[in-house]
Amino acid sequence: MLRTDFPENVIQGDHARLFPVLATTSKEGRTTAIVLSCLSLVREFASTLLSGVGQRLGTRAKINTYTEVVFKSQAGKSADRPDGLIVVRVGSREWKALVEAKVGNSDLNADQIERYRTLAKENGVDCVITISNQFATAPDAHPLEDVRKSRSKIPVYHWSWMHILTTADLLLNTGGIGDDDQHYLLNELHRFLSHESAGVKGFDKMPKAWTELNRLVSSGGVIPAKSQEAKEVIYAWHQETRDLTLILSRKTETVVVEKLSRKHAADPALRQKDEFAELKERNRLSLSLGVPDAAANVDIVADLMRRTIEVGMTLRAPDDKRTTKARLNWLLRQIKTEDLNDLYVRLLWPGASEPTQHLLSDLLENIEICEEGKQHLVSHGFHVFYSKRLGGRFTQQSNFIVDLEAIVPHFYGEVGADLKAWQRPAPRIKHIEGQGEDQVDSITD
Repeated sequence: MLRTDFPENVIQGDHARLFPVLATTSKEGRTTAIVLSCLSLVREFASTLLSGVGQRLGTRAKINTYTEVVFKSQAGKSADRPDGLIVVRVGSREWKALVEAKVGNSDLNADQIERYRTLAKENGVDCVITISNQFATAPDAHPLEDVRKSRSKIPVYHWSWMHILTTADLLLNTGGIGDDDQHYLLNELHRFLSHESAGVKGFDKMPKAWTELNRLVSSGGVIPAKSQEAKEVIYAWHQETRDLTLILSRKTETVVVEKLSRKHAADPALRQKDEFAELKERNRLSLSLGVPDAAANVDIVADLMRRTIEVGMTLRAPDDKRTTKARLNWLLRQIKTEDLNDLYVRLLWPGASEPTQHLLSDLLENIEICEEGKQHLVSHGFHVFYSKRLGGRFTQQSNFIVDLEAIVPHFYGEVGADLKAWQRPAPRIKHIEGQGEDQVDSITD
């Protein structure tokens, strides 16, 4: 019998329950039901997540969520059953999304997602949303290449579980929830997702290809133009860069984003192609993170040849100071950390003159060294960075991630957060001899 409180073309399913009655082995179903239930109950949580898939929730919008739905078109057929359905109603208008979720080490299946796209098209559903421990740089940049390349007109969006957890974390820590009951519910969701039993985890391991690629580079080999190992490493790097933005977001209680060029944001394939070229030609992976109100982007480089991780920020030198030493002193006064190990300053010079760099500790001991060989020039910028040589740990699948995720927040916390960008002073009134009270009075008459 069709339930009247269900969408008209749904013949089976259940409302997403905050306390789902499921087998203890159904970790995936339990986690999905709890999250979807909170989506329908906590307004700000739903608004933040759904805005990423193009849905802005007005005051009249009503949200209903369901689990394990079966449509009329599936009656009598042995078919996939979507994990969830989200319905947003505004008056007589409805927007609907199928949900497919995986937890733990289970990965999404492109063929299954294509079948859900077909199911969505048959039943007037607007899109498919996938949820897993795989990461995407944005909800519309799906982690599966086959899904991105599909010719289907039904869009597929992606939320990582860590993205959902971070969204809850930021709302809780920034006063984003006004209602006490909703705040309590979201806090309980955060507590649940943070427990290992929920199957939510960050990116914690590079693929086997990472070790193989490092071995090739360290032996002096050249990465082949169609290296499958390089493609796997770049895909894993994208997973890790997204995880880094979420880690730094939680630690700073702001929304940290990966800074991509317009062309790379619009075309993931072009981004992958350019990053492949950088890996092949320069043996390095890089990214840039934008922290709200920070003096500059946080730039990160993993160098396979040197087995180092560099994390730093680039500042323009103050134009109102005439010498390199004066400009450098302006920078050094901003650095408060006592941890000077592996902390460098790279000086940027005009024209084709090559940058020079020094340990911060050496500059503090003798600032005169900053001008060696460059006495005729004045530095126009500085790159302050940690450079950590990891040795064998760099090539290890797990230890590389552990070290990277420790170094980036450490640099920002110890150095980056204290840096201030230079601003040109405001112009002052110029006093001209002979201009006195008579001229002032003529203005005020």
